[in-house]
Amino acid sequence: MEFLAFIHWNVDPEIFSLGPLSVRWYGLLFAIGFLSGYYQGERMFKFENINLEWLESLFIYLIVATIVGARLGHVIFYGWDYYSQHPAEILKVWQGGLASHGGAAGIFIALIWWSKKVSKRSVLWVLDRVVVPTALVAALIRTGNLMNSEIYGIQTSLPWGFIFERNGETVAKHPTQLYEALAYLVTFAVMLYTYWKTKLRNRQGFIVGLFFVMIFLARFVIEFIKEDQEAFEAGMVLNMGQWLSIPFILGGLYLMIRALKRPPVIYKN
Repeated sequence: MEFLAFIHWNVDPEIFSLGPLSVRWYGLLFAIGFLSGYYQGERMFKFENINLEWLESLFIYLIVATIVGARLGHVIFYGWDYYSQHPAEILKVWQGGLASHGGAAGIFIALIWWSKKVSKRSVLWVLDRVVVPTALVAALIRTGNLMNSEIYGIQTSLPWGFIFERNGETVAKHPTQLYEALAYLVTFAVMLYTYWKTKLRNRQGFIVGLFFVMIFLARFVIEFIKEDQEAFEAGMVLNMGQWLSIPFILGGLYLMIRALKRPPVIYKN
């Protein structure tokens, strides 16, 4: 019995369409990620006896910040030459093109604002809780990238290599979307354990620091077998994704060490 040496991938990014309205895998997975994130957040807020109205406003802040930040990150760092000439294309988020580094920056800015205006608590307090479901959202977004046949790796001879036929590929490539999705799922499991099973949730900055280290270290390593997203990356020792990951990794290590050196903080509601 013969087996296919590689996985032939030719999935339609669009699930179905009704007139001008189309539902795509990427958008569906993005939405599932945020709904699951809301559920996780609700569990944590109830566990800590926190006003659920905070969660509703936080959810809105996060949706806007993630989409705007991730889209602008992609536009500025990966596609400025194109988008500066076609600004209307910036709004077409449903077609893909989101940068995790931009999303992280957007979320951080939004949470600083939310902490000052709503919770009146340290931004590290909310970051330690937000990153728990964020790891799952990131895994679902990378799965959406797979459904779009985008952001994949270099040629491989490994049996799980994907031939992305929709893009005209004839040789197998590393399914780096799946590699990242699996790394983010592992991160999600570690975040859940750290929050629910340890007292480290009260060490402000530890969980978000651990998140940054795990997510962006995985991203840094996987980038070595990923195809360049833009022409300007050709010949670079480290590509744009790797350069943008380094500050997050270093910042994460700093936050973890800082948190362990300081006493726990427990807010009274």
